[in-house]
Amino acid sequence: MGMMPMPQLKKVSKPFYGLARPVRSSLPDLQANLVQAEVNLNAIDYIAMCISSTLIMFVFLSVFALFMTKIGLNIFLGLGIVLIISLVIFVQKLAYPKMYANKRVKNIEKNLLPALQNILVQLNAGVPLFNIIVSIAQGGYGGVSEEFEKAIREINAGRSQISTLEDLASRNPSTYFRRAVWQMTNGMKTGTDLTLVMKDTISSLSEFQIIQIQKYGAQLKPVAMFYLLIAVIAPSLGTTFIILLSSFVAISDFGIKVIFWSLYSGTIIFQFLFIGIIRSRRPNLLS
Repeated sequence: MGMMPMPQLKKVSKPFYGLARPVRSSLPDLQANLVQAEVNLNAIDYIAMCISSTLIMFVFLSVFALFMTKIGLNIFLGLGIVLIISLVIFVQKLAYPKMYANKRVKNIEKNLLPALQNILVQLNAGVPLFNIIVSIAQGGYGGVSEEFEKAIREINAGRSQISTLEDLASRNPSTYFRRAVWQMTNGMKTGTDLTLVMKDTISSLSEFQIIQIQKYGAQLKPVAMFYLLIAVIAPSLGTTFIILLSSFVAISDFGIKVIFWSLYSGTIIFQFLFIGIIRSRRPNLLS
């Protein structure tokens, strides 16, 4: 959370509860995001701790800016930069639960379909459900294995399988995981054959996967055109234009090198940005 241990930070943050309440009203999903990110704090406590840790960082950076004035930094410019950095840190802290929950969703959903197929195979083989859960927990299915490990600990502590799986689903950020587990628990409650339940669940997830792939392909077409325009056509035309311009206008060798290296650096940066865009749009259900 910051430069101070969590218990001390929680004590220091109590005076900021008044400031935290109006921020809480503008973030209606924060409490759900905290639960899904497995942060054992309520929204008011978390916002107050974000405010206090950001203020501590602001004071620390302000002292550093004051020292920098001795080497010529303008005090107002320095404090302005510190204020902007502190605001960015505060917004990032508020967004952390949602970012972490989204990371959990990706790690769960990319392994969900193979895990459900494994469950179906073992159900057809007559393996008891608890043994199946243990097998999935130890099967290396990423976030799905981690979720079932939690279920095993609670079941071993004496809770029933149905209530454990229901609570596991309710706390989970993945819609597809919740749907699959709830269908499993509903089948257990009604006495329905779990193999039929798993077949229906896998079939619906496969359909969602196909839809996601189709949407992904449709999104890639304009992105690919934009990539060709910026990363291929623009550097080629820019290089040609610079060569022609240098033959009419006197440009020093150093200036030409700066222009070419700027084009080269910009192209590399765009390549990384393009890779990030492609990875962020990739469907979660693709393993």
